[in-house]
Amino acid sequence: MIPEEHNKYVAISHLAYGGLSLLFMIVMMIFMSAIFLTAPGAEGPPAAFMVFMLVFVGGFSALMTVPSLAAGYGLLKRKPWARTAAIVGAVTAASSFPIGTAVCVYTFWFLFSEPGKLLYDRPRFVLPPPPPNWHANALNHHENQYAPPPTPPDWR
Repeated sequence: MIPEEHNKYVAISHLAYGGLSLLFMIVMMIFMSAIFLTAPGAEGPPAAFMVFMLVFVGGFSALMTVPSLAAGYGLLKRKPWARTAAIVGAVTAASSFPIGTAVCVYTFWFLFSEPGKLLYDRPRFVLPPPPPNWHANALNHHENQYAPPPTPPDWR
């Protein structure tokens, strides 16, 4: 496969991992809320504790998922920051066995191999410096007078 195809597959794997993680987070938050709402009043945990736990677990899951989603987008669009985001996303995904670990291994294998380095470590192109007397030449340059184009030859 060519590096562009690997780049696309790494991006798709990051987006798939992020989507599955968000889906799992939403299902778990609904499940935790349902357990809290169906628990008997006096025997259940306090409402403030449950709200704190829902916010904490949701925020932590989102914090671990957002880098993968950003990396997937950046890799698909070939943004200059995509390599760094993919490395951060892979590190955060590594703790989620087995899917996150597979995404991490594939990302590291591609980005630290020669094709990945060639794809993302291209030097930035800059314009050459202007000649030392560019300003003087621009001021002394007179515009040419308009000359109408010559009439075409008669082909009849």
